[in-house]
Amino acid sequence: MSLKFSDEAQKKFENLLTRYPNKRAALLPVLHLAQEEFGGWVSPEAISYIAQLLGLTELDVYDTMSFYTMFYNQKMGRFVIEVCRTLSCEIMGASTVTEYLENKLGIKSGETTADGLFSIRNAECLGSCGTAPMMKVNDDFYENLTTQKLDKIIDLLKQKA
Repeated sequence: MSLKFSDEAQKKFENLLTRYPNKRAALLPVLHLAQEEFGGWVSPEAISYIAQLLGLTELDVYDTMSFYTMFYNQKMGRFVIEVCRTLSCEIMGASTVTEYLENKLGIKSGETTADGLFSIRNAECLGSCGTAPMMKVNDDFYENLTTQKLDKIIDLLKQKA
């Protein structure tokens, strides 16, 4: 198997194992570590590697990984835009936000721009119902969205790139 943690990530992995009663219990933090280490997503090869490290089946790893929306099973853009689509946000215009972003960036939800800058995803509740519609970009929350705010956010992200 050619995929392998760097020395630094291997040390983090070994430290993680000391904090859990068994290897299986460390699966979520190991998935986070692998996603960070291997380019921002968990490839089929990474799933196999994690399974081998933890003594699990690939299906065990994939089942857990696919349950949580914070793990990506495809290469994502530098900026992952997740638009909340649950009731409060939907009532306040989440579909309009998604449609506007799709048109502005030239991609559909679930896709990544050709330059690798942006990915759009739908998200379940992001916990900001009182400020709907809202979205998360990587670890930052943006609330009370309007098309004007979306334009400013996208422009600022492009400047960061």
